[in-house]
Amino acid sequence: MADRKPHAGLTGGLTNYGDTDFARYLRRSFAKSMGYTDAALDKPIVGICYTESGFNNCHRDFPQMLEAVKRGVLASGALPVVFPVISLGEVFLSPTSMNFRNLMAMDVEEMIRAQPMDSVVLMGGCDKTVPALLMGAASAGKPAVMLVSGPMMTGRHRGERLGACTDCRRFWARYRGGDVDDAEINQVEGRLAVTSGTCAVMGTASTMALIADTLGMMVPNSSAIPSVHADRLRAAEETGALAARLVGTDRTPDTLMTPAAIENALRVLLAVSGSTNAIVHLAAIAGRVGVDIDLDAFNRLSDETPVLVNLKPVGDGYMEDFNTAGGLDAVLRGIADKLHLETRDVTGQTLRERLARPLPDPVDTRFIRPPDNPVEPVGGLIALHGNLAPGGAILKRAAATPRLMEHEGRAVVFASLEDLAARIDDPDLDVTADDVLVLQHAGPKSPAGMPEAGYLPIPRKLARQGVKDMVRISDARMSGTAFGTVVLHITPEAADGGPLALVRTGDRIRLSAARKRIDLLVPEEELAARRANLPVDDTAGQRGYKWLYGRHVGNATSGCDFDFLRRDWTGEPVRRDGR
Repeated sequence: MADRKPHAGLTGGLTNYGDTDFARYLRRSFAKSMGYTDAALDKPIVGICYTESGFNNCHRDFPQMLEAVKRGVLASGALPVVFPVISLGEVFLSPTSMNFRNLMAMDVEEMIRAQPMDSVVLMGGCDKTVPALLMGAASAGKPAVMLVSGPMMTGRHRGERLGACTDCRRFWARYRGGDVDDAEINQVEGRLAVTSGTCAVMGTASTMALIADTLGMMVPNSSAIPSVHADRLRAAEETGALAARLVGTDRTPDTLMTPAAIENALRVLLAVSGSTNAIVHLAAIAGRVGVDIDLDAFNRLSDETPVLVNLKPVGDGYMEDFNTAGGLDAVLRGIADKLHLETRDVTGQTLRERLARPLPDPVDTRFIRPPDNPVEPVGGLIALHGNLAPGGAILKRAAATPRLMEHEGRAVVFASLEDLAARIDDPDLDVTADDVLVLQHAGPKSPAGMPEAGYLPIPRKLARQGVKDMVRISDARMSGTAFGTVVLHITPEAADGGPLALVRTGDRIRLSAARKRIDLLVPEEELAARRANLPVDDTAGQRGYKWLYGRHVGNATSGCDFDFLRRDWTGEPVRRDGR
């Protein structure tokens, strides 16, 4: 690392009045109106990027975490200054939180860059907040350290542990199938999310926290501490102290999130059988530092990286079990022979040095298996190609039903989310358990905004016959807490005129996880005729952010970031057809 540079403190990035001394004098004057002394205003400034909101249940623990961060900053000789940015509460946004991830990332980037701070603490947790914070900080170019809210603890229902949101989906499926009545589903509703924090399973929030940790952006091994645990507050205080130590260093996110660190993060994603959403988010983060994720290379990693973590939605445990079992450090040790060990983290140490330190407790192999006894011998996710997804698609094979991973069936097509809602439970719907459910126009450029709708519900009449899983295909996403044989992120998407838009009910579709392909078995001349009759996308009447989003959002393979925010942006149009 370079020698420490002098801090700018309150005089960093002065407002331009054409008179530098006046700008400094005026800023200090207004700062003193808040009761600061000269001694305080002469200190380095640690910004605290704060995402608490009444519409974000995951972040309701932030006030006490904030006080702990401030303690760490002050004890280390710097001045903490809190500033708000957009908060994205996963279930409180319409049409979907994904629609606003890039807006939050822009907010984060510009506020870090525009305001006087020498380093910054990024406080997030809920699904899209972590990638948005990392994307913005990567582009802002100031030293930064991440702090997450941590996962919830589990609840109890009739002698069974419950955790949002895998168990909420399981009970909802049972309710739709008639196994659970109104009274019990009401009970379950109040027992799924019983503490502050993010989902209690290996969903998107937990996956992204582990990825941030692997990328070197956190106090090491703090990613899985439960929200309500005292260790979470200790980690918050340590994060504040670390942010103060970062002042004057060159440890900016773009220097830590190297191609090697990103490959390590992909390895961890596969080893923990993490959320499919993480592929999109990590691609977006990587794009901010000039790195593209190659899906063929990703498949090679997947085929040689075992799943070590036995957690829901594909295993038995919960995040609180993962934390006490050894957390990320235990996983990193299990795949150490496959990692780039010279990457550095925000503390300045290499991954090799991190792993040389002994674990405080033995690894609990019920939840984090050794590599010679894995949960699965290969990674939990794979990328698919084929004539239905020439730009790529994602399948969480660890969550799929084995017999459906090699499957050919008749397509039953839903043209939109509205069409799906109107017909999926129609008793006259022509559908069997061997069919393939297809959802169109749910990708990033669609009006739906790429919601977590890829986990199409099993038609009610089939659910009541005991059908638990079917092959489901869409250009949408799937919650990291969900399970099933679900093909996602079809690229190019239907709204971009991709092959998905050409599928008609009755067509044959073949899925082969072994060959990593998803194919539409329709002659090319028939597809050409259908393509000629596709309707023109009409976006007239859009305004503001919706207008910006529709014109500049990229495809799923590139991370759905805005083209003009990627490091490779030149001002020329970026292809969105997945090639």
